[in-house]
Amino acid sequence: MAMTFHLDVVTAEQSLFSGIVEEVIAPGAMGDLGIMPRHSQLISKLRAGELQYKTEEGAMASLFVSGGVLEVQPHVVTVLADTGMRAEDLDEAAAREAVKQAQDALQGKDPEDLDYEAIQTELESAKAQIEMLHRIGKLRGH
Repeated sequence: MAMTFHLDVVTAEQSLFSGIVEEVIAPGAMGDLGIMPRHSQLISKLRAGELQYKTEEGAMASLFVSGGVLEVQPHVVTVLADTGMRAEDLDEAAAREAVKQAQDALQGKDPEDLDYEAIQTELESAKAQIEMLHRIGKLRGH
């Protein structure tokens, strides 16, 4: 029997996943983090991207997180995501529209009226969703 640990992935609105896993690959702020059972304790900021996990049955699954915090304890990994969604709920058209709106906002407004950090965060999140859709083969025509 493979070694396992408990994974909780939550946002302010909902629990995206809670269960026993064998492995987690999280989009850390400085690069991807691979978490296995008995990993050293740590806390890390997350960037927008794909959070992958391997269930105790051996199946790989994915969630999208827009950023947040990862906490690793001896037998529990907790992801507090800013926002997130299951891979099957990602919407290519909505992500592309979010990219367009963010780019338009950066090009067409009075610079004093813009919240560059918020717009940049939205742009990075939408691009990360499109990248994840491409990786999992959910884009139309792939």
